Amino acid sequence: MKKTTLLFLSLALILGISSCKPDDEPTLGTAPTKADAAFTYAASTDNDNIINFIATNAGFTYSWDFDNGTNASTKEATAEYPNKGTYTVTLTVFNSGGSASSSQDVIIAEDDASLLSNPKFTLLTGGAAGSGSKTWVIDSTRVGHFGVGDLDSDGPIHYSASPGDKANSGLYSDRYVFTLTGFKFDHITNGSVFINNDQMSEFPGSYENSDDATAPFQNQTDETWVLTEGEEDTTITISGQAFIGFYTGSRTYEILNLSENELYIKYTDSKDATLSWFIRLVPEDFPVDGGGGGGGEDPVNTSTLSLPFNFEAGTVDTSQWEAFGGSTLEVVDNTMSSAINTSTKAVQTIHGEQTWAGLAVTLKDPLDFSGDKKTIAVKVYAPTTGEFRIKLEDFATGKIVIEEDVMVTKANEWQEISIDFSEAATGTYDKIAIFPGWNIANAGTFLIDDISQK
Repeated sequence: MKKTTLLFLSLALILGISSCKPDDEPTLGTAPTKADAAFTYAASTDNDNIINFIATNAGFTYSWDFDNGTNASTKEATAEYPNKGTYTVTLTVFNSGGSASSSQDVIIAEDDASLLSNPKFTLLTGGAAGSGSKTWVIDSTRVGHFGVGDLDSDGPIHYSASPGDKANSGLYSDRYVFTLTGFKFDHITNGSVFINNDQMSEFPGSYENSDDATAPFQNQTDETWVLTEGEEDTTITISGQAFIGFYTGSRTYEILNLSENELYIKYTDSKDATLSWFIRLVPEDFPVDGGGGGGGEDPVNTSTLSLPFNFEAGTVDTSQWEAFGGSTLEVVDNTMSSAINTSTKAVQTIHGEQTWAGLAVTLKDPLDFSGDKKTIAVKVYAPTTGEFRIKLEDFATGKIVIEEDVMVTKANEWQEISIDFSEAATGTYDKIAIFPGWNIANAGTFLIDDISQK
């Protein structure tokens, strides 16, 4: 009986295995063809330089490259072309079996200056209504104008250059010219550039200098720049052999801050994927900190301001107050008056796209914590609860800082928060930076009032 049972089970197992056919195994499906990636396009009814694109076939995942620095991932998409020219547009479709692409040339017959009104274009180039071309230089007399940090850091943490730290390296003599028409870019090297010593093999004649390397390099003119605005960041990409600042193998730069008088960028290191590099630039003719491109003196504090600040005058001195990280700064009516804050005016700031966005003010005299007043207090009207950071700095060098966080525990009502700085050195800190919505991008609109020492 046992032998019969064993034989039956063995036959059943053999038959079961043999019945598994290739058709029962999972497949990846049929890969799309070039025909599946077909698309049509037409100018919009309002503007010949705005093109509407439609993928012909449904049921795929889509990836558009419009050859103008922008992309899309929908079946129907729109692209703007401010400048005349021929643009090669590519659609790639995906499914479980693979991908396929097709391309078509889109011819734009005329320029359309109205499409060049992007505020970032204006800041970078001077704008269509202005000069249309702007020359930037390294802000070499400012602490932290050049440095290196980790891949996810917002600033240099491993090395931060002191004023004039890389003199005679080739870094400070370079000029970077952004032109609006044709999105032209000129890299004026004046004969040499500063490069990561890991990149020396790409630059014949390079030699070790200033802890890295200097290389002979001719001007790179008539290249182009592309500004790409994504959901999380905005980048500039430079064509050809041109680049910005210290060369690390990258020609795409994330914009950390772009204002009329500052371009602060972050970029990767092709030889070390764990690092990010940082460069701070100013317009060539901008006088603050020596105007960039040379010098080594500490900046002079010319502030006439001192605590407390209540903004009842209705204005702020923008030569001593600054908004950074994409934030805004203006004095508005305090329409949210309450027992905590009955002031008629307050500062309104719309938080920028950077997680470290905020406001800063320079004081005429360093803060004194030797007496009874040990804390810095701020009244805040926040859209949500969360962290609020206050940082004290030495204006002249920017190297000596102390920073602390406090929680905003009430949303949509005035609250006074304060931080104890009793451990801070007296006579050292003459600049205050505040970070509402700390560590959150686009954290919302905040009201700030009554900044004081208590």
